[in-house]
Amino acid sequence: MPLIRIWVYDGILASGVAGIVDVFTAANSVAANRPRRQNGKPSQLRWRIESLSGRPIQTASGQIVGVDGPISARSSADAVVIPGPFVGDIERFFARLDTVEPLLAALRRQHERGTLLASYCTGSVILAEAGLLDGRVATTHWAKGRTFAMRYPAVDLRVAEILTEQNRIVCSGAVTTSLNLALRLVEKFAGTDVATETGKLMLIDGNRVSQAPYASRTHDIQHSDALVAQAQSLMEKSLQRGFSLARLARDLAVSERTLNRRFKLAVGEAPLQYLQALRVDVAKRLIESRRLKLDAVSARVGYNDLSTFRRLFKRETGLSPREYQRRFARVTARIALAG
Repeated sequence: MPLIRIWVYDGILASGVAGIVDVFTAANSVAANRPRRQNGKPSQLRWRIESLSGRPIQTASGQIVGVDGPISARSSADAVVIPGPFVGDIERFFARLDTVEPLLAALRRQHERGTLLASYCTGSVILAEAGLLDGRVATTHWAKGRTFAMRYPAVDLRVAEILTEQNRIVCSGAVTTSLNLALRLVEKFAGTDVATETGKLMLIDGNRVSQAPYASRTHDIQHSDALVAQAQSLMEKSLQRGFSLARLARDLAVSERTLNRRFKLAVGEAPLQYLQALRVDVAKRLIESRRLKLDAVSARVGYNDLSTFRRLFKRETGLSPREYQRRFARVTARIALAG
């Protein structure tokens, strides 16, 4: 019977642990009720929740999660699951990384033994800190993609992906993708049929392939450059106006070269790239909540050519504006946007 260890620590989200256990419980029920075939019934999954101290941990919401024992680098396992610290507390987590160093060492040892490692959300930070993602593909919470890429440049980050897998390491995106991650483990250890039935039973969307529709590229940008902040503010106030770096630099009383250089240092991309992402973010909010037709949304964010807007929107989100509308617009906005 496959054994999956879930290694927990203070500051994670309770839902990630509970959701994974619920998926495993449902999978065992599905497997137990499947007709016996020549090769027998699918394997029943076993799991243990473990912490470094062997004592219960406190989640970001203050809930207490009980554990089955202490984490051990020497213990055998078919897979180890690493929850992520709450995305809103990631900077505080970086400040106390020394407290999880034994966890990093245990993960390295498990990977050397051939154990499959799986993380969701910012759990990829743990794997990256352990040096296990260097030169490998990974994903993380979309809102921390920029922070992750700057901190771990050796990782091949695919932040738009829901799931990545390479060399016995599986990563998934924001916390609800922990259910998708759990289904992947069910598929590996109990078979595709059991995973498919479990996904249907629990209404888990196995067809989600991208975090891009949910992401805001301007969300994870923190800097202290007052000039760049002023430039961002001017851009937000003049979305409908055609972009001119020369005009923006003139309004800020600096040279184009200075503005471009400081913008790239603070934001990580050129002003025009940032503006395009900003326009898409604003368009998404308009589609979600405003009673505007699509051509009006396009014009509001500076694109009088609707086909250009559609191409840019799909490039940034992975969905056409209509598809995005059907998935995310409020009910009251859908009829108005249908024109």
